[in-house]
Amino acid sequence: MNKSDLITEAARRSGLGRRRAARGVEATLEIIKSELESRESISIRGLGRLYLKSKRSGFLPALSDGAAPIPIPAGKAVRLKATRKAVASLNTEPLKLDKNATKSGGTMDKKHEKETEAAAIEGSALGLDVGTSRLVLASGTTDHIKAKAELNAFITVPYSKFTENILKQNKVSYQLNGGQALQVYGNEAARFANVFNTEVRRPMMGGTLNPTEEYSLSVMQAIIQQLVRKTKNGETLRFSVPGALKQGGSPDLVYHEAMLRDLLNSMGYNAKGVNEGLAVVFSELERENFSGIGISCGGGMCNVALAFMSIPVMTYAINKAGDYIDRNVGQVTGEIPTRIRTIKEESLDLSRVPQNKYESALHVYYDDVILSLVESLRGSLAETKNLPKIDKPMPIVLSGGTAKPKGFLNKFQQAIERDGFPLEISEIRLASDPLTATARGCLIAAMYDA
Repeated sequence: MNKSDLITEAARRSGLGRRRAARGVEATLEIIKSELESRESISIRGLGRLYLKSKRSGFLPALSDGAAPIPIPAGKAVRLKATRKAVASLNTEPLKLDKNATKSGGTMDKKHEKETEAAAIEGSALGLDVGTSRLVLASGTTDHIKAKAELNAFITVPYSKFTENILKQNKVSYQLNGGQALQVYGNEAARFANVFNTEVRRPMMGGTLNPTEEYSLSVMQAIIQQLVRKTKNGETLRFSVPGALKQGGSPDLVYHEAMLRDLLNSMGYNAKGVNEGLAVVFSELERENFSGIGISCGGGMCNVALAFMSIPVMTYAINKAGDYIDRNVGQVTGEIPTRIRTIKEESLDLSRVPQNKYESALHVYYDDVILSLVESLRGSLAETKNLPKIDKPMPIVLSGGTAKPKGFLNKFQQAIERDGFPLEISEIRLASDPLTATARGCLIAAMYDA
């Protein structure tokens, strides 16, 4: 938007004539310019902080065919670090693109287009769900959140130049492993595993970095970089971390969180961890003033958080979740866990009678996970001291891929009602999108902190 567009928009929104709107815009720009020259940073209530940032030289696209590109001198640019409230209200109308704008061309222009598009998609705050099974990135505003995901897994195939060229031609993500093998990672890993009838390798196990996998950190870095662009602007990013295991023997959460934080900070972000269950509360319980129980049933763990007015009262995790189901069903049916996961995600219906041996085993181990989860919740509430005196019933929200099959919600509700519950429950429901709830909650936390 140039100055003329800004004046037009100011006139439209204020109802003033164009001349009076132009005087107001000019005066505002002069004040901002004067203040930035003396302080290099000014705060605007309800909007955020304006600051100066160094700008490298470059070129704008030529205005006509055959003309030379327009040089842009090095200098300083004004940037805005918006508040959460401003982020939620900015761009409430769709962006109107100028149909007569000149199309960019050339390597530099295409690079600029790509960076601009990435910035528009991801915004100034990001939420990243770092799950054992999948990594999910949430971006945008509270009114329009976008999510994209990658499988948190890889498979190793023998190296040959021919294979590498085929992978490149098909745009399959891979890493070279010392010239001896190729590591195919992300969403393509599952397809390769099914073709070769083998199991994928996992950078994470039981909710944290896999200590038995030597390539865990390098593969995680590659998958994260597929989802998250590098930045130099210090944007706020919040990523999910699991709670401590209720049964004891908790993995080294400090190391896990520190390694992820360092990795994301090295990519230019202001990164901090958010408890996974609490992220579900943030994403799903805004109407309840962020009060209730959020449960994320993922691949490595089921994470639970009880919060009151966004303040965590109780957080913990159990290590029975999706991987536990896949592994045990695979053992009793003689099938590899990758195939069991495919059956579970594509056709499992817990509300009907099992149709084959795989579904029978899935029902058995789903019942085991649900019962363990409910009993752990009862026990934790009974053990937690100084629970807040809550004067109204609280909701429970279920999320995560393990909670997605039809019938899971009913089985969980029946288990809660069977033997009573220490708290009065207003409702039990699934998250609006179980697969992205944690990432969306991390995004909301990032917006608050921006």
